Amino acid sequence: MIFFDFLAETRGKTCYNGPMQERLLQWYDENKRDLPWRRTRAPYAIWLSEVMLQQTRVETARGYWERFLSRFADVAALAAAQEQEVLKLWEGLGYYSRARNLLKCARMVCEHYGGRFPQTAAELRKLPGIGEYTAGAVASIAFDERVAAVDGNVERVLSRVLGIREELDIPSVRRRLREEATALVPPKRPGDFNQALMELGACVCLPAPQCGRCPLQALCDACAAGDAALLPRRAQKPAPRVERRAVAIVLCEGRALVCRREEGLLHGLWCFPCPQAEDPLPFLERLGIRARLVGPLGHARHVFTHRIWEMELWLLAAEDAACPPGYRFADARELGELPMPTAMRKAREAALAKMGCSRAG
Repeated sequence: MIFFDFLAETRGKTCYNGPMQERLLQWYDENKRDLPWRRTRAPYAIWLSEVMLQQTRVETARGYWERFLSRFADVAALAAAQEQEVLKLWEGLGYYSRARNLLKCARMVCEHYGGRFPQTAAELRKLPGIGEYTAGAVASIAFDERVAAVDGNVERVLSRVLGIREELDIPSVRRRLREEATALVPPKRPGDFNQALMELGACVCLPAPQCGRCPLQALCDACAAGDAALLPRRAQKPAPRVERRAVAIVLCEGRALVCRREEGLLHGLWCFPCPQAEDPLPFLERLGIRARLVGPLGHARHVFTHRIWEMELWLLAAEDAACPPGYRFADARELGELPMPTAMRKAREAALAKMGCSRAG
């Protein structure tokens, strides 16, 4: 059965008239995980959790969420922070544009909304870093707005329940799925309903579905057809591009050379010089840094969304501490305080070891 015929036939029937919502909410009440952001209705705390949970596992996000709230108790405290402080606290969570947008969003809330988050998804979407999903999640959970919140987990659940067998990457299919998701949200407990769909996708309706545990099994088109494991269908993504980089750990008088990246990737973070080359010396010479190669320090690998860095680490000794703007020599304490990406973790550990330290503070 193709997607749009199925929707036409099922609208107003079992999936849409209450049993689905009732079953799902009852299951959620009995089975939901005890997560700290589910114990509050504070929009600031909910927004923070939703941003952190993008591309991040719940177990990882929990610790960061608690540390952020401990350091920045409310949106005004976050708005008053410096970007480097926010990036440092975000260190290791990845996708650092989220951290920069957190700060921009907090400042806009304070400057244009009197320190109070807008209460509708439409208004929330006007804020930096808040897209359709995050706006829907915050508006429904914190303010009880009857609006959908469709993330990857929800797409997987609904594509199976509704029998969507066309690629979700097709704009018209994705748009229609969101329309159907909105129609499903009940007027009562819209936030819990959205969280229930997310929870079902995260714990039961997995890529390898556990249909026997699903409260919606009797209502699911894909389960009845036996092709739940094949849905949702998506266009094949291109393989990540591999970049080979030389990471230069340049030491001078007990300090290591670092630079603050201005590129879009890892913007605002501090890194060791890492040109796309096998030999770092020509790159350093172009910067006017006189150094000699001491030897290799091993290999590191980091996977970004669309690229992979294969990194060879090199130890070098600088003749003096002269360096161009944007670069500096940092001691062990500073290496621990500067916000650095996970991609530089092995390089930082190697630098600290050569500097006589075991870790970055």
